[in-house]
Amino acid sequence: MQISNINDVKVYNLSFGKSLPEWLSDRKKRQLQKKDVEIQRRIELIQDFEMPTVSTSIKVSRDGQFILAAGTYKPRVRCYDTYQLSLKFERCLDSDVVAFEILSDDYSKLVFLHCDRHVEFHAQHGHYYKTRIPKFGRDFSYHYPSCDLFFVGMSSEVYRLNLEQGRFLNSLQTDAAENNVCDINPVHHLFATGTSEGRVECWDPRVRNRVGMLDCALSSLTEGTEVQGLPFVSALKFNGSLTMAVGTSTGQVLLYDLRSSRPLLVKDHFYNLPIKSLNFHEQLDLIVSADSKIIKIWNKDSGKLFTSLQPQTDINDVCIYPKSGMLFTANEDPKMNTFYIPALGPAPRWCSFLDSLTEELEESPESTVYDDYKFVTRKDLENLGLSHLVGSPLLRAYMHGFFMDIRLYHKVKTMANPFAYEEYRKDKIRQKIEESRTQRVQIKKLPKVNKELALKLMEEGDEEAELASRKKKGKAVPSILGDDRFKVMFENPDFQVDEQSEEFRLLNPIVSKVGQKRKKTLRLQAQQEAAVQQAADEEEEPEGRASSEEESSDDDKSWVEEVREQRRLLRQEDRDRRRQERREADRSTVLLERGEKPESKKTSQPQFYQIKAGEEFRSFGDMARKQKLQKASLEERLKLEESSGISSSAVDTAVGSKQLTFTLKKVQMLMSQRFAAAEWHAKIRRHVNCKRSDSERLKVKENELRTLNPGCV
Repeated sequence: MQISNINDVKVYNLSFGKSLPEWLSDRKKRQLQKKDVEIQRRIELIQDFEMPTVSTSIKVSRDGQFILAAGTYKPRVRCYDTYQLSLKFERCLDSDVVAFEILSDDYSKLVFLHCDRHVEFHAQHGHYYKTRIPKFGRDFSYHYPSCDLFFVGMSSEVYRLNLEQGRFLNSLQTDAAENNVCDINPVHHLFATGTSEGRVECWDPRVRNRVGMLDCALSSLTEGTEVQGLPFVSALKFNGSLTMAVGTSTGQVLLYDLRSSRPLLVKDHFYNLPIKSLNFHEQLDLIVSADSKIIKIWNKDSGKLFTSLQPQTDINDVCIYPKSGMLFTANEDPKMNTFYIPALGPAPRWCSFLDSLTEELEESPESTVYDDYKFVTRKDLENLGLSHLVGSPLLRAYMHGFFMDIRLYHKVKTMANPFAYEEYRKDKIRQKIEESRTQRVQIKKLPKVNKELALKLMEEGDEEAELASRKKKGKAVPSILGDDRFKVMFENPDFQVDEQSEEFRLLNPIVSKVGQKRKKTLRLQAQQEAAVQQAADEEEEPEGRASSEEESSDDDKSWVEEVREQRRLLRQEDRDRRRQERREADRSTVLLERGEKPESKKTSQPQFYQIKAGEEFRSFGDMARKQKLQKASLEERLKLEESSGISSSAVDTAVGSKQLTFTLKKVQMLMSQRFAAAEWHAKIRRHVNCKRSDSERLKVKENELRTLNPGCV
């Protein structure tokens, strides 16, 4: 509970404090209530008096037993029973609620206007009926004598839905382009609607004719008001038979008498925000007006401020519990606020204990704190030589001492202590000594994971701190080690940096140099920690360590050359690794005779094989010669084999003797062409021989014989 005193009026915020999550178990809630003082002091007037995300509107039934609130997300309405101080029911809806009205004395008849033009009716058991209006609605009012619902929205027409006949009636045609709000007078049932042009049109529901019009836009302009645009009517409320309050979009509240076209009073909120809610407190003749920032309670006759409330979140709606000093607000926050102002009236019957609670709080005086006074005891007065002032107006008795003016205290202390400069000088010398001690070797606790990275960050942080200390306006950047977001990087072994990886070595070309320095620093620190643990009483500092300047003598090299060197080393390592893999593969190769099947891999015993007769065994160490042969051309390999006397029909490899036979595609084509030409010539000869005579055939044979054997006759 939070207590505020504005304009000598105490306001109790009953919903202030921490709220426990719904998913916590009862045991956890009890444990938190025992430990947390703020949770112990909070007052949970109605259990679960909140919405999942945002509450948009809130109302109290006419019998005062039920409180209904609409909110999101998801769109829903909740009903709270004040007699049970808990949630009675909750109903989810299809779309967000723009406005709703309670038609009965309890929750048995409800009407909801949705943002998608639907009008939904609920009975005591739940959903009853749903219909839709032609245009998007913004507000509606219920006319009890005729059972008509008047809907206003993004249209110049006012739609009428008769609940007795169950049908739409002829609409009312206004002169405005759009209508924002509407209300019906509870005495003579005059219907009024506020337009987007800043006017208020009044209609008589009995004859369906307009009976009057008020121009509120011009009347809301006062001296010193900055005009940024034409104000429109954002709130409207009747009180009695002749009083009407109008709220504008620029933050003014106009109080009218229906018999006059000029406002009786203009109240400005000075926030330049639209007025969202207007309520009348009839017992004290007060008006409760609210925009999204503040709730102001002021006298309707003089306009004098009674008190004001300013919640921590934006306000959507305000509801006053009838004949009491309790207010409910719907906010842009899950929690709906509950305020109790004893000056407005007593607490409701279902929470009458609030009266006795507030009375006890008023009786117990609060401890007063004096900002411009210094508290001193009798001993302090004797040291300052002011004991003779006891009983004078300069000392105010309080508890076991006195309050005195802070200016008088400083003057007397300066006169009573002439050696203040010596004390100041000693303090400065002590500070210089402490600063010099901080420059000595200090033992830093390093995390278990990424020690080298942590040491690098510490060194960079020290350098940045020194640089910031040299600059007057410089501020040191906070270190990653002190940030909770990166805490896991130094605790989880999965985040350990692999310095041997290819990416690390290429992206960090100077890590190999700086890493040596860090490793030596780590070794030095480990030795220091061991020495401190063994002899805690010894304060000797380790000496004889190599300086950082001697260690980093090669730092002037270019990073480009370092990257090239790293790439060359990576390629060399890759070649060595492949060569090692090939050697391991050759050693693990098993020679089998023809027809034999390889045994299972599970056998770990050595296997022996017999070399066939006529085959020559060659060693496995001639891999360099074979690689050279593979890179050479075919002609060079044939010449090398001929010169060394190795047969080209069989080539020995690591896995046995193999022979390769191939035929070029071009040779096959030439052979096929020659064979086809020979067949064609034979066919022609046979055809020609058939046509020749016997003598001619004999001559041809003789010529062929002579061609084959030139020596024979």
